[in-house]
Amino acid sequence: EEADVECQTDAFLDRPPTPLFIPAKSGLDVETQIYEGELFDFDIEVKPILEVLVGKTMEQALLEVLEEEELASLREQQRAFEELRNAELVEQQRLEEQEKRHREEKERRMTQQQKVIQQEQETATKIAAQAFAKSYLSDLIPSVFGILSDYGYFYDRVERDIEEGFMPWLLESIDSNMSQQHLGRLVLDGLLREVIRSREQTFESLSRQQTQVPEAIPEEENAPETTEDENKPEEPQAEHDAPNPEDEDEPAGAPEETEDAADEVDGGTS
Repeated sequence: EEADVECQTDAFLDRPPTPLFIPAKSGLDVETQIYEGELFDFDIEVKPILEVLVGKTMEQALLEVLEEEELASLREQQRAFEELRNAELVEQQRLEEQEKRHREEKERRMTQQQKVIQQEQETATKIAAQAFAKSYLSDLIPSVFGILSDYGYFYDRVERDIEEGFMPWLLESIDSNMSQQHLGRLVLDGLLREVIRSREQTFESLSRQQTQVPEAIPEEENAPETTEDENKPEEPQAEHDAPNPEDEDEPAGAPEETEDAADEVDGGTS
């Protein structure tokens, strides 16, 4: 179940003004009666006050007039002083400009004179250096040319071209040709080594076959006679064991192939 509950606060009331503080009475109240004209007569009492007011007003007016006249005289004196000061400032500026021009002219003349003196000194130094150089170089040039020629600075162009251009190229070409020939010899040595190894293996196989054939012949003589049918299968074996003339021709042709290869290598290196 749900229930709605509401709550309303009271309106805010302004604070009432604070009442004035009235002290409590002390003592007794007493009254008296005064009639008109008993204590104060206006015409008689106001006269000294008016005299004082008028006197003070007149005195203040005179003081203000005197102050205005004094201020006017001060302004006149200030104006005259400013005119005099301005005239003095103008004269001072004129004198400063004149002094500045004189100083600049003096500095310019001094700088010009220093330049003239410096030029004269440089001219004298150059003349002295020229005379000393002439006297010193009169014997120096031949000795310098002699030393340079001794050290090889003056050379024959054709000879230097041959030494620096042709001879290095020639040595490089010879080196390359020798390296190619050496490489060809190495290849030829390798081929000859392979051919000799193959011929050695062939001769060993042939010698082995020749030693096996005489041993087989006595065995056939001691064996009983057999029929023709039994002897037929052995003939292909004998043919197979016999050396082939074509095989014998092959090793003989190997050196020719190596010689041709060697000729080709020599031809390529040359």
